[in-house]
Amino acid sequence: MKAREDLGPRPRSDASRTITAMDIYKPLVALLAIVNPVGVVPFFIHFTSAFSRTQRRKTILVSASTAGIVIALSALFGLKIIEFFGISLASFQVGGGCLLLISSLQMLNAQPAEARKEDVSEGNSKADAGASIAVVPLAIPLLTGPATISTMVIYADKTRVWWELAVLCGYGVVVAGVTFLVFSASSKIAKVLGQTGINIMTRLMGLILAALAVELLSDGLIKLFPVLAARTVG
Repeated sequence: MKAREDLGPRPRSDASRTITAMDIYKPLVALLAIVNPVGVVPFFIHFTSAFSRTQRRKTILVSASTAGIVIALSALFGLKIIEFFGISLASFQVGGGCLLLISSLQMLNAQPAEARKEDVSEGNSKADAGASIAVVPLAIPLLTGPATISTMVIYADKTRVWWELAVLCGYGVVVAGVTFLVFSASSKIAKVLGQTGINIMTRLMGLILAALAVELLSDGLIKLFPVLAARTVG
């Protein structure tokens, strides 16, 4: 009995630590795929073409900060909001998975995950009028939108200790930093990659996002219909 007790728990503990370490990075991969600041570079250059260097710097700072704040707030308060409306997490997960899948299909067509034609035209009118376009449409919805919020809410439910939730909020800072660096180097990126290179990167991110969307969707369906898990095992 003692030999069995000594040998049994150790492999399980190692395995659980490995799974946790792997899972903790999935939200960051999903966020970088959805936000995809490289894919938004052409829009940023187009909207800020008439801006001075100071105006462009301010636009970069505000848009990156706003994207990070949206991600952090979604992780902190997203679950409470859906609980307030009485929505089950499994239903939200299926809906969020479908939304991510739609976004990934849009990215496979070399379009930003959250972009609409109306957002681009709105950005043009604001740029022409000299208004700030850092928050709308650059930060919301070109960088962050429903797909980003859904992703953070779904992964926030998977957290079990406070530091995991803190890591999710920290990912907002990481995404904000990546966005700031990409937008700051937007001219160089556009010259090096060109439109073709940017389209290729957007499609690759879309493929990664599609795989994550299917995983979230299947997990939500199994929670709603446990019989699917039984059939899968059988």
